[in-house]
Formats: sequence, structure tokens, C-alpha cells
Amino acid sequence: MRRRTLIASALTAAAALSLTACGGDENKPAAVVSGGTTAKPIVTLDKPLEKPDLELTDTNGEKYDLLEKTKGHPTLIYFGYTNCPDVCPMTMGNIAVAVKQLPEAQQKDLRVVFITSDPERDTPAALKKWLAGINKDFIGLSGKFDTIQTGARSVNIGIEKPVKKKNGEVVSTHGAQVLLSSPKDDKIHWMGMQDANADNYTAALPKVVKGQNP
Repeated sequence: MRRRTLIASALTAAAALSLTACGGDENKPAAVVSGGTTAKPIVTLDKPLEKPDLELTDTNGEKYDLLEKTKGHPTLIYFGYTNCPDVCPMTMGNIAVAVKQLPEAQQKDLRVVFITSDPERDTPAALKKWLAGINKDFIGLSGKFDTIQTGARSVNIGIEKPVKKKNGEVVSTHGAQVLLSSPKDDKIHWMGMQDANADNYTAALPKVVKGQNP
């Protein structure tokens, strides 16, 4: 695993992105950009980040090298889990709505990657079934939890091992931000915050796929 620059050091000031326990209390994450705190749904980072250096397993059971497979393509990356009752399906659904508004050629060029934070339950087959109900072209990745956690932390997206509550519910706590990279340099220039909705992504993606600031 090649060492990646943490977002805290990439921004002009340190900012802790809060974790979200899907189905629990919703914390509103914030990022420091352009020298201040912003509540914008999609923000531009002061300094771009490298994509997570991950080799995982896709929904067909094949090895998927994230850097290699997304090279030269506009890419959206999200860490979450299929049993999430609210934030994850809403986020991926919002992205799916926006993607459908793009011309077909841009849809084919775009890579939307969902990386599970709950790999024990999110097998390749489970990911494939879940993503089929959102967008069959979206990429689902699973693997060892420690590997996924290290990759997420390399871009300051925190995830914790799933825990079982007293009522039997299993909760996976993870950062709710979407990472958006440019096809021009394969670096993450933008971040979709938890409050970003379908309209926000619909407005942003036509520029993102061209490597332009939304």
C-alpha cells in the first residue's frame, strides 16, 4: 500500500470529517476549503488528493485494482454498506439519478465505485444484487476489512468495524462523503457532503466528467 496524503494535511486547515452510523444519529460533516468552513453540498479541495491505492474484489469475483481500472476516467468513490437503512441507499440513489442525466458516452466513461465498509456481509454476490437495484453499471468492491479501512483512512474517510447492537442490529459506522476525481490527473478534487442531493450531483457531474470545477 503506497502511502497517501491525508486530507487534513491537504487542506488549508485541519478539519475532522465526522462518522455516520447509518440508522443512528446523523452528524453533519464539514470540510475546510478555500481557507474556511463551508456548508456547500459539493466542495472543492484546496489541494487534490490521490485516490486510495486499493486492490479488492469486484461483483464478478475478479480482482479490481482501483488505480488501474479508474485511470483516465472521472470517478466517484463512496464507502458504505448494503444493509444501511438510510444514508447509503439515499446517497447512491442520488448519484444514480444524476448519472442518468448525462449523455450516454459520459455515462460509459464515468466510474462510480461503492466500497463496502462491511465486507463480512457484503460479499461480491450481495453487492451485485444491491447495486442492480440502483445502477447495474456501478462498481461494487469488497475485500479484507483492514485493507479497506486503510484505504479509506488514506483519504481521511473513517470507517469502523461493524458492531452488533443489543437488539441484534448490525451497524457499520463510516464517513458519508463522496470522493470525486478528475479524468485529467486522476486526483480527487471535489467532495460530496452528506447533504448533497440528486439536484446537486446533477448540476455537478457534467463539469466533473470534464475535469472542471462544479
